[in-house]
Amino acid sequence: MKYQTSSFRSTSFVHQVIAEPRRREILRLIWEDELPAGELAARFEVTFGAVSQHLKVLRDTGLVTLRKEGTKRFYRADREALGPLAAYLQSMWSDRLDTLARLAEEAERSEGTP
Repeated sequence: MKYQTSSFRSTSFVHQVIAEPRRREILRLIWEDELPAGELAARFEVTFGAVSQHLKVLRDTGLVTLRKEGTKRFYRADREALGPLAAYLQSMWSDRLDTLARLAEEAERSEGTP
């Protein structure tokens, strides 16, 4: 199934696409750097085929770019295509990292007290 191209894509449609947790995680992983499909798939506890289907949805909606090099396919998030959702996703991931850092600091402090 071919999804709408970016020029006809509605914000609600993009919300539906990134509502799936694995797709959001894929976007997070390829936010800064491009990664090959095999490396992306290795980070999930599902089959390569399942990750490949998620990548296809993201690619067909224009939310990721694809670069082929020999037999490998490299993916990168297309922040521009995400529009205002790019800032939201970046903020969400930053908040998660801030929370993780705070929890680690609290655990370290509690280990130091008798």
